[in-house]
Amino acid sequence: MFYTLPETRAKDEDANLYNLLEKLVHGLGMSLLEMSVCRRKGRGSNPGSVQVRVFIYKDGNVGIDDCSRVHGAIVPRLELDFPGKDIYLEVSSPGIDRLIRDGREFRHYTGKEVKCYRTDISGWTNGILLASDEEKIVVKSDAGEVILPYEIIAKARLGMGRLP
Repeated sequence: MFYTLPETRAKDEDANLYNLLEKLVHGLGMSLLEMSVCRRKGRGSNPGSVQVRVFIYKDGNVGIDDCSRVHGAIVPRLELDFPGKDIYLEVSSPGIDRLIRDGREFRHYTGKEVKCYRTDISGWTNGILLASDEEKIVVKSDAGEVILPYEIIAKARLGMGRLP
């Protein structure tokens, strides 16, 4: 299955960090969509560094103030998890034409336009996301309601908002 939960494709330690950060971000009224961690080893007296990128979501627009609040909440947690390391944190919104990385992410986009490339027809299905669960999504397209199991979705993105 192309779409997997972040915990299943990340290292155990990154999965634990994801779960901790997800709770912090949720406490600020937002959702953590994605996290990546890049560790760089140090040399000599340089302790090394850690670069963390997170993508956050909330109903409405994610603004600079939202990113700043999340940044301020996450940095102390990262300092605990990576003591003595230089920490670089990037907090971003998902963007208007976001590539959807896993099935779990769809739940945040109910009512929004999505575009899914399907392996069963080697083509795209566009429409409004009506529902999602652990196995599939339901999209309202020009052809009516279409059920798309994750196994047939090769790629998915948020739409540009051109549909009614």
